[in-house]
Amino acid sequence: MLGLMQQKNLLLSSIIQHAARWHPSGEIVSRVSETLVHRTDYATVERRSRRLANVLLRLGVKSGDRVATMAWNGYRHLELYWAISGMGAVCHTVNPRLAQDDIAYIITHAGDSVLFADLSFAGLIDDIAPAIAGCVRHIVFLAAPDEMPALTLPSGMALHCYEDLMAQADESFIWPDFDENTASALCYTSGTTGRPKGVLYSHRSAVLHALSANAADNYGFRAMDRIFVATSMFHATAWGWPYAAAMAGAAMIMPGRWLDGPAVLHTLNEERITYSGGVPTIWLGALDALRKTGASLPYLKRLMVAGSACPRVLIEGFGAYGVDVFQAWGMTETSPIVAHHATIPATAGLDTESATRLRQKQGRPLYGADIKIVDADGNELPRDGIAFGDLLTRGAWVCREYLFLGAEGAAAVDGWFATGDVATIDRDGYVELVDRSKDVIKSGGEWISSIALENIAVSHPDVAEAAVINAKHERWQERPLLLVVPREGRTIDTADLMKLYDGAVARWWFPDAVVVVDELPHGATGKLNKLALRRKYQDYLLDNPGADVA
Repeated sequence: MLGLMQQKNLLLSSIIQHAARWHPSGEIVSRVSETLVHRTDYATVERRSRRLANVLLRLGVKSGDRVATMAWNGYRHLELYWAISGMGAVCHTVNPRLAQDDIAYIITHAGDSVLFADLSFAGLIDDIAPAIAGCVRHIVFLAAPDEMPALTLPSGMALHCYEDLMAQADESFIWPDFDENTASALCYTSGTTGRPKGVLYSHRSAVLHALSANAADNYGFRAMDRIFVATSMFHATAWGWPYAAAMAGAAMIMPGRWLDGPAVLHTLNEERITYSGGVPTIWLGALDALRKTGASLPYLKRLMVAGSACPRVLIEGFGAYGVDVFQAWGMTETSPIVAHHATIPATAGLDTESATRLRQKQGRPLYGADIKIVDADGNELPRDGIAFGDLLTRGAWVCREYLFLGAEGAAAVDGWFATGDVATIDRDGYVELVDRSKDVIKSGGEWISSIALENIAVSHPDVAEAAVINAKHERWQERPLLLVVPREGRTIDTADLMKLYDGAVARWWFPDAVVVVDELPHGATGKLNKLALRRKYQDYLLDNPGADVA
């Protein structure tokens, strides 16, 4: 017997319609230059998104077509999110930090017909235009007429001004109803171990992800929140924040490309931000600015850190300013959030040290997603916080297979997606990433976590950033090599740094050597580029046999 309830497709357009109808004055704030801030609201964004949908129709975009965006976080990019997906096309957010060859590859692989871009990427588009001319028919710069750059594009590729096109369209577009399993957005992986692969989200998966993420123990956005969207809109739909925020009617403040420490600190206080999140690099810079200026954080209440393991220094550093710092975990293939920190009765009464240690874990699974760890033979391992193995996940917003790769590119085995992470799960359900499977250090047959060693290193007052890689070793095959960047104006005493490991980890886990460097390489999503470090430093211990500091 079937239920007698109304049937309604779960579509992203329903979210912006809800926000415009019931939270029309909810603020959308965008930094468009170092000195200029643009302000609008949900009602205006919804109207302009309908106007933009008519623009897309005039450009020949049809249901199922892929439309690329190459833009920072801002109100025009937000309009593209709603208009492209809402009309039934696919919003393909292109990460501009990828290598040019990879950018050209993913645009042509996706078959994008139109590319919308911020002015700051004019030079990049000029360079790649010949390589993408086979599919891209229109280039649209997110700009006013007097800001347009002069580009000479290949034959068959037209150049347009966003605001010109918007002025020529009207708001008569009516959001269509269609199957909720229709593709909504496309994001390619960062391609650190090969060509980037396309992850194709659906309206259903995106709406369910936002609903679950917005539960009280997860994002829990509220209409009274002022959310600083520091996570990139060109990566994994900004962790689903635009959708979740609009559901709640929360104000969204978007930084453009200004994410240095002083700029972030200024925005947090000037815009009265209550909630934010992003990769650790952003918040290490903001914390440094806080300490240098002697400023306070009178408004910020919650800070989510993801993308890389959250170092203890952030939890304790922002905690001293009254900010609740916690972790979440996911990946491009999981929309992305699978696990999020939450206190449960069993962990409510922990002492300060135990509570801090718990926050260094990646959290508990959201409703709608599941996880398990397995050994090399695929056998499930116990949730005891000790056993660690390959982390698998499945759920309503987890990738089934990659775009255009068919069965050969299937991302799941028996319904479980192999994340490439090594993890433990404790008896209370908290997952902790031990390492990426390719980054874990296998020393004489035993595993050492590079993440644990990095978190200890960045707790030193003179260390700005740290990375641990698996360097080749004559006897043990691999040993940990620690690379550190000093804070501005500081000098790192490596012997003093190594004292931090006493009593924190087993002696045989200690890094064999410490290398002080000016900077560490980062990938397209802001994560440390361990592959580049291994290429440069994997023979360091073989070439410097006397470098042992342990």
